[in-house]
Amino acid sequence: MIVSPADSPVYSAVYGSDAMRAVMSERAYLARMLEFEAALARAQARVGIVPDDAARTITAAADVGKLDMAALAKATASMGFPTVGLVKQLSALAGPEAGRWTHWGATTQDVLDTALVLQLREALDLFAADLDRLIDALAALARAHRDTVMAGRTHAQQALPITFGYKVATWLDPLITTRERLRQMRPRVLRLQFGGAVGTLASLGAEGPRVAEELARELDLTLPAIPWHVGRDGVAELACWCGLLGGSLAKAAQDVLLLMQSEVGEASEPAAPGKGGSSTMPQKRNPIGCEYVVAQARGAAVLVPQVLAAMVHEHERGAGPMQLEHLALGQILLLTHGALTTAIPIMQGLEVDAARMRRNLDAGGGLMMAEAVMMGLAPRLGRGVAHEVVHHACAVALAEGAHLPDTLARDARVTAVLDTAGIARLTDPANYLGASGVFTNVVLSRLEA
Repeated sequence: MIVSPADSPVYSAVYGSDAMRAVMSERAYLARMLEFEAALARAQARVGIVPDDAARTITAAADVGKLDMAALAKATASMGFPTVGLVKQLSALAGPEAGRWTHWGATTQDVLDTALVLQLREALDLFAADLDRLIDALAALARAHRDTVMAGRTHAQQALPITFGYKVATWLDPLITTRERLRQMRPRVLRLQFGGAVGTLASLGAEGPRVAEELARELDLTLPAIPWHVGRDGVAELACWCGLLGGSLAKAAQDVLLLMQSEVGEASEPAAPGKGGSSTMPQKRNPIGCEYVVAQARGAAVLVPQVLAAMVHEHERGAGPMQLEHLALGQILLLTHGALTTAIPIMQGLEVDAARMRRNLDAGGGLMMAEAVMMGLAPRLGRGVAHEVVHHACAVALAEGAHLPDTLARDARVTAVLDTAGIARLTDPANYLGASGVFTNVVLSRLEA
């Protein structure tokens, strides 16, 4: 067992993604902290607080490659956060004249929160691009299989016929909504945090709000109505969004996993040499990709309440909730993106066996068409009689291992109103798809809109 499989040299191949690991890495975090400090100096130079030369020197010195990581770790162990050690090193790198202007009027939480937001901007860009790819793959599947008839299942049992395109559309629709939520959420998440010691910018006097405006412009972030360090709703919304995305991904992956069962065999992950193999059973083709989608989505979901719990800050600066958030948020983002990037090739190369879908429909002897037959007979026999007739025909079919069309043809009450062609029409799954095609079209039309 290892502490974090998503961060290990070996297991990281199946947990998380290299792209998200890079965005949310410690080095990236420190680089974003330096980006904040440099932008702050430039913003204050425009306001006339910091000399222009000092701002340029601080910007040139704000290079993560120049940091002494061992010294920074030692300072963090003493202070609890890396800000003091980082500012000390930046000031030394900038020299005595420019260095005395670093971190002017800011506090640790301004640096930590805004650096996080800068990381989150890159994380959201990753999610947006990869969510587009998955949506495109699912849309192609839905179009290709709009009319591919299969068994719809409820409580793990065959229920009524649907199309595979309809099933894919039920995976696709919530992801389209999730993409809409992502766009709506961005300005609420990507907000500057700059408030000084208690959020009032008192150390900058009357120029505080103006510096905040210039800093937001420098970093291309939304300027909030008020500093938000103790108002974590934006961060919590992102965590919840990840939970929603993961749930939708896991639902689709779980369906594919079940369709891959040997006894079902209606769809499967794309084949590749060694993929999903067994160390002892050469015949196995395990749904390993789907398993990792589900595992990562569930792993992220259980951490979402931790971020919600970390919203409770005391007064103007909390004692402990920040650390709680740090323990969960990065893992949520990494595992959710891992689930997303694992799902994309599955859906892009999903192998669909339409012939097996039809054989599985027929394997039930037509019993799943009982409702269709009852509704077809009801206008002629009355609903009560139609229900009793079909119930009897189903019981005979089950007892004898016969097919429903055959047992219906033996009942004089049925043959009095339906000929052989009429019975065949009512028991053909392709004739009882309801609005499957309409619903699929409506979901696909959301993409066009």
